[in-house]
Amino acid sequence: MFSTTKKPQLTEQELFDGCLSGNKTAQKAFFDRFSPKMFGVCKRYVKQREDAEDMMIEGLYKALANIAKFKQEGSFEGWVRRIVVNECLMFLRKQSSFNMVVVEMNEQHNAILDDEITIAEQLAGQDILAIMDKLPTGYRTVFNLYVIEGYKHREIADLLNISINTSKSQLILAKERLKQILVKENIIK
Repeated sequence: MFSTTKKPQLTEQELFDGCLSGNKTAQKAFFDRFSPKMFGVCKRYVKQREDAEDMMIEGLYKALANIAKFKQEGSFEGWVRRIVVNECLMFLRKQSSFNMVVVEMNEQHNAILDDEITIAEQLAGQDILAIMDKLPTGYRTVFNLYVIEGYKHREIADLLNISINTSKSQLILAKERLKQILVKENIIK
């Protein structure tokens, strides 16, 4: 008879210690734990599934290869996520499809910047990804970094080598485009 007891999951500390020492079981557990979440992160930045898988694998490999650099300040998962996001940003830069549009900030745009899209709670994850895929690369990237990852405009500007105002305008335009898509698809009125 098979045991129905589930193997206990390693704590972050046990996972980190095992990976640091080169333990293959810990490395497999690392991949098993982080690959689904990090694939979701990559898919928000990269449209093609194959590219997202490549970025996830590259990011996780880079995290394992540099695990000794994790200072154990903050969460291990957060550190891994940063590496994966940076991997996606490097990929987007290499694709040279990372075009930014600068718009003048005005009160209408500032109001849009302050609005939060609450409809996301009503949509399934795949629906959100499909809608995000309809955004131009620049809009999608800034939206992800600001709204999903929690970066500030100054950090985004540094990461993407753009101005703070460009980051702000990309976010505004992304929100406007998302709203247009949601209206067009009768998700909101």
